[in-house]
Amino acid sequence: MTSYKIVLEALRPAQWIKNVSIFAAPMLTGKLFDPTVTLLASNAFVVFCFLSSSSYLINDILDAPKDKLHPFKRLRPIARGALDKKTAFMVAIFLLISGLFIASTVNSNFLFISIVFIVLQYLYSLVLKRKAIFDILGIALFFIIRAYAGELATGWHLPVWIMLTVIFLSLFIASGKRRSELLRSGTTTRAALSEYGTSLLNFYTTMFAVATLICYAMFTYFVQEKIQFDGLLHEFIIKYFPNWLDRKWYMVTLIPIIVGIMRYGQIIFQMEEAERPEKILASDIPLIVAIFSWGAMMLAIIYVL
Repeated sequence: MTSYKIVLEALRPAQWIKNVSIFAAPMLTGKLFDPTVTLLASNAFVVFCFLSSSSYLINDILDAPKDKLHPFKRLRPIARGALDKKTAFMVAIFLLISGLFIASTVNSNFLFISIVFIVLQYLYSLVLKRKAIFDILGIALFFIIRAYAGELATGWHLPVWIMLTVIFLSLFIASGKRRSELLRSGTTTRAALSEYGTSLLNFYTTMFAVATLICYAMFTYFVQEKIQFDGLLHEFIIKYFPNWLDRKWYMVTLIPIIVGIMRYGQIIFQMEEAERPEKILASDIPLIVAIFSWGAMMLAIIYVL
């Protein structure tokens, strides 16, 4: 009998961290602590965890022969033979049906984007990841869909410069992932890697890193609407330091963003460890500090100042 721990491992729960981007819309619009909005975002988060894990299982079933040749992927449950393909397929279908059912309880728009997401995930596993450039665009697209799904689930929209930041940050991460994979494993584990070169991936990674910083800088400069938290500290600031509210405080958040991009660049180009972004985000201390610093600054600016 298959252990529940083996099944859970095959779902890749570490990669659920990608779905946290669903909370970006309520956070950046000052609705993170609204119970109704938070519940909708939480349901959306669960849906995307179910759907993404369903696609991971299908992907691992299809890629089992090649995964056995990969230094990391050979340890996945299906590749190492700890989970049989029939059980994995049944779990994948269960997660698919459950995820879409929960999505239908959120709203019709969110259900539609959920269907688009899972169809593209399956298409990626079957076709897109085997095509150079399209594989990078596919990885980035899933990050973008997650952020957009948060909008559709909650009804609150991200600023355009933030959406552009998400797009280029996703492309930056995806390019770094492919670069590290090419240098570590060569072209034997993924067909698309044979159509890349290190210089090309260096160009992609650098270009998208610069575009990310520019778009985020534009967000910090042009954002005008301040979401004000109705609390004692806010009343104190209005009474004694009213000019504080007119400052472009969002520009302060550039500091952790720059540090984060620089650190991730170091991981890509010097450490060559960017093949598994979810592991990096959960274990690299400097990067974790940068992310939490950015989050703390944003919360303070949006909900306090």
